[in-house]
Amino acid sequence: MTDERSLCRLEEIPDGKARGFAGPPGGFMGLLAVRRGEAVFVYVNSCPHIGVPLEMMPDRFLDGAGRRILCAVHGATFRVEDGFCLTGPCAGDSLEAVPARIDAEGTIWVPADAGA
Repeated sequence: MTDERSLCRLEEIPDGKARGFAGPPGGFMGLLAVRRGEAVFVYVNSCPHIGVPLEMMPDRFLDGAGRRILCAVHGATFRVEDGFCLTGPCAGDSLEAVPARIDAEGTIWVPADAGA
């Protein structure tokens, strides 16, 4: 991939947890990344219902059980694996997925304009 930026190293996101990231310089939206073992799922940090950030407190993106992404404003829940909304006012919609790759050194890379 060309024109990428690094988010962090995979080890900086505890397994089963999520972390938020600022968007690119001058960008409006941020990103969220959820780690599941050696995989990471990255989405634009914006609820499809009205575009608000999903968390009310830094890095608080998951429900109490850590199984679903949760919109703190509306209570909508999303599958980690594909961002599909299961419950809430945007049921049937999806979070905007961001292509991510993990290099041999464990760094997570996303497109440079992700979250712009």
